[in-house]
Amino acid sequence: MSAELGSRSASIGYDETLKREDVHKASEKGPKLEQTEELRVDTNDCKSAKDLNALGWSHLEQFRHNGSLSRLEQSIECFSRAIILTPGGPPDMSCRYANLGVSYTDRYRRLGDLADLEKAMECYAHGVALTPDGHPDISDRHADLGVSYNDRSRRLGELADMEKAIGCFTRALALTPVGHYNMSGRYACLGASYTDRYQCLGDLADLEKAMECYAHGVALTPGGHPNMSRRHAELGASYGHRYQRLGELEVLEKAIECFTRALALTPSGHPDMSYRHAELGVSYTDRYRRLGELADLEKAIEYHTRALALTPDGHPGMPERHASLGISYGDRFRRLGNLADLEKAVKYKTRALVLTPEGHPDMLRRHAELGLAYTDRYRRLGELPDLEKAIKCHTRALESTPDGHPNMSHRHAELGVSYSDRYRRLRELSDLEKAIECFTRALALTPDGYPDMSHRHAYLGVSYTDRYQGLGEVADLERSIEYYTRALALTPDGHPNMSHRHACLGASYTHRYQRLGYIVDLEKSFEYHTRALALIPDDHPDFPRQHLSYALSLLDQYNHTGNLVYLTDSLHSFRMASQHFSGAPRENFQHALHWANLAIKQSVLNPIEAYQTAVDLLPQFIWLGATTSQRYQDLLLTDNLAVKACYAAIQSSNYSLALEWLEHARCVVWNQSMMLRSPLDQLHSSYPDLATRLESISSQLHTHSFDTQQVQPAKSDSLTPEQVGQQRRHLAAEYHNLLSHTRELPGFEKFLQPLKADRLISAVRNGPVVILNCHTDSCDALVIMPKHDQVAYLPLPRFEEHKARLACSQLVESLGKKGQRQRGVKRRDEPSYEEGFVSVLGTLWSDIVQPVLSHLGFLGNTPRDHLPHITWCPTGLLTFLPLHAAGDYSQPQSRIYNYAISSYTPTLTALLASTPSQLNRSCQVLAIGQATTPGLSRLPGTTKELVHVQAHTHNKADYTQLMTARQLPQPFLMQWNTTTGSIWLATPVRTSGIQSRAAFTCMTALSTCLLSTDGRSRTRVSHFSLPARPRPVTRTCLTKQFILHPAC
Repeated sequence: MSAELGSRSASIGYDETLKREDVHKASEKGPKLEQTEELRVDTNDCKSAKDLNALGWSHLEQFRHNGSLSRLEQSIECFSRAIILTPGGPPDMSCRYANLGVSYTDRYRRLGDLADLEKAMECYAHGVALTPDGHPDISDRHADLGVSYNDRSRRLGELADMEKAIGCFTRALALTPVGHYNMSGRYACLGASYTDRYQCLGDLADLEKAMECYAHGVALTPGGHPNMSRRHAELGASYGHRYQRLGELEVLEKAIECFTRALALTPSGHPDMSYRHAELGVSYTDRYRRLGELADLEKAIEYHTRALALTPDGHPGMPERHASLGISYGDRFRRLGNLADLEKAVKYKTRALVLTPEGHPDMLRRHAELGLAYTDRYRRLGELPDLEKAIKCHTRALESTPDGHPNMSHRHAELGVSYSDRYRRLRELSDLEKAIECFTRALALTPDGYPDMSHRHAYLGVSYTDRYQGLGEVADLERSIEYYTRALALTPDGHPNMSHRHACLGASYTHRYQRLGYIVDLEKSFEYHTRALALIPDDHPDFPRQHLSYALSLLDQYNHTGNLVYLTDSLHSFRMASQHFSGAPRENFQHALHWANLAIKQSVLNPIEAYQTAVDLLPQFIWLGATTSQRYQDLLLTDNLAVKACYAAIQSSNYSLALEWLEHARCVVWNQSMMLRSPLDQLHSSYPDLATRLESISSQLHTHSFDTQQVQPAKSDSLTPEQVGQQRRHLAAEYHNLLSHTRELPGFEKFLQPLKADRLISAVRNGPVVILNCHTDSCDALVIMPKHDQVAYLPLPRFEEHKARLACSQLVESLGKKGQRQRGVKRRDEPSYEEGFVSVLGTLWSDIVQPVLSHLGFLGNTPRDHLPHITWCPTGLLTFLPLHAAGDYSQPQSRIYNYAISSYTPTLTALLASTPSQLNRSCQVLAIGQATTPGLSRLPGTTKELVHVQAHTHNKADYTQLMTARQLPQPFLMQWNTTTGSIWLATPVRTSGIQSRAAFTCMTALSTCLLSTDGRSRTRVSHFSLPARPRPVTRTCLTKQFILHPAC
């Protein structure tokens, strides 16, 4: 709740100077100018100081009525000339300085220029010095000076200015006679200063004094007075502060009542109208956070939006308007899970930070608020850079917060949350220790009775639970139960976090039951999880999470009692946890994965449904709105889903489903890229406008998927990385909507949907395809024959994942002894290198290849001049093993190449896409080879391979070969920026109707690595871009772009 502190009193103390016009009328007999007459009066027409003074006040009132800056400038000019023309000394001169100070104060509050505030203070100081003791205006002079000290304390955060302001206002109040027309203003200004000191030091006594002053201010203001709206707003702000400190709901209701009354009393067009809406927005935010009523949050957003619209550009309150609106959008995201709200929260909070002057006391809040938005986005999208940004923001906020500041506990807590998140992602114990340190410090700094006290205990409960799970110390588990229990006790009934408190405590009791076996802990766990589920609304984003916890608790009950009712009930909760609409896609996928991993061991939990749910959710977990590198990182978190799902389907004898799951889940990122580049000819013929739009979005999304920068110099108006990310996510959402719309059209129900087994099987044309699924418990082969419509199944019981791991280790060790693992290392061959290599090839032969050949009937009399062709499609660790070289090299006719020619494919879809085509002279082939690099070992076979490629293309295609930099043709342009890791290649290419193709022959599963000829730069390829559709034939030059990331 600390994010809103400071906006409460944004308008308090503003009105003490409003009565200067009454002072002028009472002390001087200058001409009274009507509005229509005043508009025709020029400054040069005024011959006396009194006339200038009167004209200055007319201009000032016009500014205050309609916000016209030109009127304000004219008032300063009039008051300045009046001082020059004033012949007398005190008290006339003191009045002139006071009036000029009023205008400078108004301009400072309008434009935020600190120089205007310093001029105002100088004028007010002259006014005090020139006013004799006992003069009727002496109280006004002290009040004027107090206003300036108050303004400066809010701008620079200096406690000394707050103390001076309180001193001035106290003196002004003491000097004001009973019944004075502005007695209410005296109380209001003193109340504002006590409020500021409360916010700085956190002393509740100052808040009580402020409330007392504001109550006097309201009581002393007559009905119908222009300042009545401000008096109600001031009192409402003090109620708001009290609620935020003590959590008394009835006090919050009083705040809303005061602010509502203040808004109703503020005339349309009044400069304070934006403040009125902002104040109500803050109070409705507070009530939403206390009661969880979505209607209150919608009102908060409505009021903050209106407040922002009413605030003119350049106004000092503009940063607060953006920040408050961003806070409300952040709240709505956490409640409804709409990514658009999160993007708005980041946008408005970023804007608030940019608009806040350096050195402003609110700067630390801006960093903290933006850090919370980055935390939300990290949890929603899983992108680690957002978490690092959150830590940076929270660290900056903490370092900028002075010792003794009331919000210091918030700063420690916020930083602790980010460290906790990073620990759960990277599992660095140091992050967890930092989180515990931050949370412990936050708890120690939180006063008793503070509403956030329950949060402080809950955070520590989370961290000690994490440490127990990491280190296994029962003492940490006991601490977590202690803190969670205290957090629950401190959470008031009806609070939105009540469900979460029960769930956390239930989880700790679950851990203790699983560790110590106490039945009472099992019963408590079930009780708390049941209560947590009952307390959460079914449209809340946490609803699926509570169902997952409840499902796991039901499983514990089943394992203890054997009662099948618990098991069937848990199935229902697993479905809700992974399929309910309110859950975030990433969480729903993780819930489905958890369900599937349990279901494979317990058939009642329906493993086929569980894995189908996980596979269906996978594209949402690895979604197009993330960069390609982020999607590959997310792929590592999918827990080998494709292999496990395939295994589950095989166990159910559903081999076609096993094939589909393996195909769809293994290469999800590649499939997404191919989907963006798919031709839309059929859609073009039926719905050309839709196809054009979808094609445009696809092209943009493909470009935005890569988070590297171009080599060309950045333009001054180029987008920031944050804007690029937002645009990418917007494009992904629009692309998804267009796909959904297209699939609702007749004949396009399966548009760009994952291919079914029958379509995948049709890709097999030139010999059998053998898909190898290497699971922890078994290895299985799915065999597809050309012109067959069924998938055959072949178990390989002698091989499983641990053998594959051992084989990979032996292979790496063997190649290392040969000196072929690293190009920069030259060493002599060790005699034992062949042993490991031969052992690996023998294992592959006996456990995998020979059984497959036997199943295919290839071990008989196979004609040597016409060997059959096998296409291997391995999974998991098998992708790193040389199946094409398998054999028992100690025995004759025991090698795969005696019986078949081998090749590989990553997916069946790749075979489907590679339609047969004939080379012709319109085709162009560019072959690049680098057999040697100075200072590094040779790449064997490179030159020989290029000879074969050239022979194959001889007289069939336009062939270009590059072996050294000196062979680069003149039109061939290459730019390589080793700082950004980017390569640009541009060469004239004749366009044709055939889509361009390119391939690298040496690559890992996720990237290709290039090493420059100077040996100084190793670069990993993550983006190779070619046009998805041929460009018009009038274009004679295509640009091919490589974007690369430097690798260690």
